[in-house]
Amino acid sequence: MQSTPPRAVTAICHALQEQIEHGLLAPGGKLPAERQLSEVFATTRITLREALLQLEAQGLIYREERRGWFVASQRLSYDLIERSHFHAMVRAQGRVASTELLSARLQPASAAICARLQLPALSSVVRICRLRRIDGRAVLYAEHYLNPRQFPGILDQNLGQSLTEVYARVYGIGYGQVCFEILPTALPLEAAAPLKVSTGSPGLQITRVNSDQHGRLIDCDLEYWRHDAICIRAHAG
Repeated sequence: MQSTPPRAVTAICHALQEQIEHGLLAPGGKLPAERQLSEVFATTRITLREALLQLEAQGLIYREERRGWFVASQRLSYDLIERSHFHAMVRAQGRVASTELLSARLQPASAAICARLQLPALSSVVRICRLRRIDGRAVLYAEHYLNPRQFPGILDQNLGQSLTEVYARVYGIGYGQVCFEILPTALPLEAAAPLKVSTGSPGLQITRVNSDQHGRLIDCDLEYWRHDAICIRAHAG
């Protein structure tokens, strides 16, 4: 079986990258269908797809299931040291943030969540699942696991807004120490479906275990990001 011609793939990558860098293909804009692009570059769909996958790996373009290929916007700068929440972080970078509540309920905690929040066996946690968008594009699926003892009545609150602001306004709770774990991952089904990508697509998992201002463990966040949507930074003084 003949392999994909590397020169053809490289030429397509360079041509599309040049169009993107010069603004002819604008961020958020939809690329022509693969069949049309194959005709433009006088190549096969296999060769074209290899080029598109390489550009996707570089974070220049992205694909949504049943919608096609799009030009990626500038990555969100995610500063691990700065104490900020998603909406404030996005607004500070001149973008528009939105949050969609997918589900919220009290449920038994998994062994992993019990360990992270130092809860005894058979404990219950509040599980809140949300989809977060930047400029209308779904980039983050998040699962929040809260110790219900710290947040009585939390399920009656508006959970489509910043939890950080709800914690402060309703419960007088602010963040203290935060522990991060960051891992490249293959997106699981529960994250891939709302992000409109195939299960197993590359992503970034950020696990945050949060303590309050008094040192008590209060919640654990599992964040699944599209890999092209975020740039992790840490500025230590």
